[in-house]
Amino acid sequence: MVRPDQGGSDASLIAVPGATFAELPLDSIHPNRKQPRVEFNEDELAELVHSIREIGVLQPVVVRPSQEGGTTSYELVMGERRWRASREAGMESIPAIIRSTLDDDLLRDALLENLHRSALNPLEEAAAYQQLLDDFGCSHDELAGRLGRSRPQISNTLRLMKLPPLVQRRVAAGVLSAGHARALLGLGDPADMEKLAQRIVAEGLSVRSTEEIVALSGGLRRATKPSTPRDGARHERLDYLATSLSDRLDTNVKITLGAKKGRVSIEFASVDDLNRIIGVLSPSAE
Repeated sequence: MVRPDQGGSDASLIAVPGATFAELPLDSIHPNRKQPRVEFNEDELAELVHSIREIGVLQPVVVRPSQEGGTTSYELVMGERRWRASREAGMESIPAIIRSTLDDDLLRDALLENLHRSALNPLEEAAAYQQLLDDFGCSHDELAGRLGRSRPQISNTLRLMKLPPLVQRRVAAGVLSAGHARALLGLGDPADMEKLAQRIVAEGLSVRSTEEIVALSGGLRRATKPSTPRDGARHERLDYLATSLSDRLDTNVKITLGAKKGRVSIEFASVDDLNRIIGVLSPSAE
């Protein structure tokens, strides 16, 4: 921990397995250029600035030797909010863990830190996933394995990148939820998405109400005559419900209807993922 009266003098390096601890000058560190987090809440940052002035930095940042060859020696891997707040608090140095981090781990580590802190908005999360896919050429399955998330959860989040810019801005600002956004994607036409997004905000529509509006505006109205589902046959309403459940649970859901009974199948990636799904289905069960 660094207290305000400690000044900016460098402490001697202490060797520990896999990393080195040091107190580094703030000016020797530059931000992670691939930091997925774009928005920093000003009120929360101000609270952290006050805390650092009073008691110092309680958790070291994580840095790696800079690969950019500039005047700064280190690049942030984790802890940009602490680094920003320390600068605003007038600190000259910050406790840091120095470790070697490969390029293909840099964005992943920054992304995981923010996901664990729930600090990313849905669009920032989707953009970070897309950057990992583009930079390192991995598949959705490989990315899910690296991050410990289910493949449908990755794919559903990436779908948000298909939203028109106006709707994306509202999701990023927290005016629309990720659930609303995924429901809007069912419309297909960007103009229709923007129109319904405005209605969601104006009328305070729930995600479920939005899903019903999308269903009535889409495939359901194209049905020309009622039909009795055959055993194993596809049914538009069931497909819509399966898609809605997949979006709500962030995993793959299948619904089949037989002659006398139906079945709902929900995929999960791990025990933790199953607990997450149960928490969504029944919050009281947690």
